[in-house]
Amino acid sequence: MQSFLEIYDLATAQSRLVLQVEGRIEAPNWDPDGQSLLINGEGRIYRVPLASPAMQVVETGAAVRCNNDHGISPDGRQIVISSHHEGEGSQIYLLPAAGGEPVKVSPQAPSWWHGWSPDGTTLTYVAARGSRVIDVYTLRPGEAERRLTMGEGHCDGPDYAADGRRIYYNCDRDGHAQIWVMQADGSGQRKLFADDHVNWFPHPSPDGSCVIYLAYPPATEGHPADLPVSLWRMNPEGGERQRLLSFTGGQGTMNVPNWAPDSRAFAYVRYEA
Repeated sequence: MQSFLEIYDLATAQSRLVLQVEGRIEAPNWDPDGQSLLINGEGRIYRVPLASPAMQVVETGAAVRCNNDHGISPDGRQIVISSHHEGEGSQIYLLPAAGGEPVKVSPQAPSWWHGWSPDGTTLTYVAARGSRVIDVYTLRPGEAERRLTMGEGHCDGPDYAADGRRIYYNCDRDGHAQIWVMQADGSGQRKLFADDHVNWFPHPSPDGSCVIYLAYPPATEGHPADLPVSLWRMNPEGGERQRLLSFTGGQGTMNVPNWAPDSRAFAYVRYEA
């Protein structure tokens, strides 16, 4: 397996290769300073400086079973990770951006982080509580979590809009996974469009102009790796949909926020056997 960490430029409609590695790396986040990407691989977190691309280990203490649900705070001072190292399923932890000992913030397992409110106060994530149904939650660290979806289907991939007022997510409540949006308090849930693709991981741009998402082939179950997928752009209301890229990917391609701070580009990972 080879992984290709790439950046797609919206103005030129072209991708450029940042890093090619043997094995699987996943889920790029863009640092708010625009100078590096954060990825995961084999349970560890790595920083990739764009000026001189290489995988630099971020120290995460005991958390050495990190999955692809991680990110950087809006002010660039913290990293959030999701890790299985305590043996109870994935849980969410905070640590300094430079690395350090992780502090658990999720109240239960399993929990998988997906988004950070633009003001830096609130995390949104998915979790299973009392069953295997996956729902969307929010949490202000130190306070009780708040459940936003109520078992209507598998809901996943929540990410905040640029103004923090809405959360985009995917859900299969009325068939297969499509892109939905709701107010940040969970009200006003609505599907933005319907097509035959199995659609996951919506990510609104920092300037609020558009949303990108990952489309699987029809009838795909879940969000597996190594399938023919495509990346699409739409306006914030689900219109003007446009396919940008097609390649082999899926799980790991862009599970978490992946936009450049200036909204001119986004990062992703594609794969080759």
